[in-house]
Amino acid sequence: MIVNFAERAHNHNWELDPVTRSLLDTDFYKLLMLQFIWKHYPKTRVSFSLFNRSARGPVDTFAHEELVEQLDHARKVRFRKSELVWLAGNTFYGRRGIFEPAFLEWLERDFRLSDYELSVKDGRFHLSFDGLWSNTTMWELYSLSIINELRTRANLKRLSEFGLDILYARAKTKLWNKIERLRGIPNLSVADFGTRRRHSFLWQEYVVEAMAANLGNGFTGTSNAFLAHKHDLEAIGTNAHEIPMVLAALAPDDAALKASQYHVLELWQNTYEGVLRIMLPDTFGTTQFLEGAPDWAADWTGQRVDSKDPYIAGDEYIEWLRARGRDPRDKLLIASDALDVDDILGLHAYFGGTLARGVTPADFASAEDFRDKRKWTPGRRIRFSAGWGTLLTNDFRGCDPSGDTGFDPISLISKVSSVEGHPAVKLSDNYAKALGPPAEIERYRSIFGTVGVSNIPVIA
Repeated sequence: MIVNFAERAHNHNWELDPVTRSLLDTDFYKLLMLQFIWKHYPKTRVSFSLFNRSARGPVDTFAHEELVEQLDHARKVRFRKSELVWLAGNTFYGRRGIFEPAFLEWLERDFRLSDYELSVKDGRFHLSFDGLWSNTTMWELYSLSIINELRTRANLKRLSEFGLDILYARAKTKLWNKIERLRGIPNLSVADFGTRRRHSFLWQEYVVEAMAANLGNGFTGTSNAFLAHKHDLEAIGTNAHEIPMVLAALAPDDAALKASQYHVLELWQNTYEGVLRIMLPDTFGTTQFLEGAPDWAADWTGQRVDSKDPYIAGDEYIEWLRARGRDPRDKLLIASDALDVDDILGLHAYFGGTLARGVTPADFASAEDFRDKRKWTPGRRIRFSAGWGTLLTNDFRGCDPSGDTGFDPISLISKVSSVEGHPAVKLSDNYAKALGPPAEIERYRSIFGTVGVSNIPVIA
């Protein structure tokens, strides 16, 4: 696909260019979680809130009215019959029929996005969604992609058509340099995880097509369900922090709160099989999660690492599996937090037992990029896969010919803030990523502990 990004951005004369073109324009895991919610918690009420973890805010770059128009448009969009047919008949992770007929009928007949509340305070948007969990959960991805793209469009308006040409030429060159470093790497496994903080829908589509065309089997698919559907790619994704946050908030006492993280696993494995059983243990801290996890959890397909140093988290998971008599080489480790090409190459070499092109084992004793503190271990230790997000679909750093940093990505998130009137909390393995009222965060830490938690700068 050849897109003249500069011409399209410069000649922007239509009344509304919708960001949310389809309700499939979301991460695949949101659809899996939506079915889980519909099945197990159809009457639970929650609130989602927007959080900006960056110093910069998007409010001063685009008008309040533009956001209202896009949010109102998203509420009017419905699942198309062709999309529901794809969900019903396509094979996901080697299995057909993952989505139940009754659930798909509900999507077509009853699914609606909840209303929203929007205000501006101290130069920041305050955006929240309140209602049934099944009607609010999908707002997470739609709201984030809307705000990020409106921010992009506002910055594009600053540039002349020639400036736009330069911007996209530099971004394409940067993208190609990254892809070129990954080409030909044996047993590479990289997926696009970049929907929520993408530069724009069209840029994400361009990136996904470029990856698919140049990495062959090394590109395993995209988390974006719409792009997977349109381009016949594998849809990638399983679950996120949202479910354990909600179940924890519903817990009646401290003991039930501690146990809720494992109740999530029980419900999930009653809903999904095989490769869809990927643990995300860091909602309240990975180390404590693994220490108390039931033995049968070691039979799950693998683990996704989000907020912990992936080298440390991977080693921790490998040792946990070995202690329970499981062969780590049969398991899958997915890293997904703020990755870029150096991280992907280093982690692939460290866990996969294959050296990146131009790298020798000796480099691991000195090169900071490849963790000089670690010894080279030949042979695959675990199956490694990278979920490449913001720095794949929104790395325009240094591309603006004016020298402005307005295109630099910001760490914008939308998370559950309350459940049936109770505050929701996320601790994570990174103190900087904790969410919730300070008093509740401290209560959760007194219950779950802080072993293995560290302070890591939040990039995106």
